Amino acid sequence: MQGWMSVVIGGIKSSITKYANSNAIPFSWQSRFYDHIVRDTAEMNSIAEYIENNVAQWECDSDEKI
Repeated sequence: MQGWMSVVIGGIKSSITKYANSNAIPFSWQSRFYDHIVRDTAEMNSIAEYIENNVAQWECDSDEKI
């Protein structure tokens, strides 16, 4: 069973991409991104805190805005 999750996620991403392309929906997956399985509540809370702090710092971000 090991490795099946990546196959499932890959299938989902492929289906979404094909749907978007066939319906002329501008769409692309975020670059420099990796999938990660959230294993417990503490990890989920840590990720949520990171997201909230990241959004709060967008104004100070020196990267090119899209």
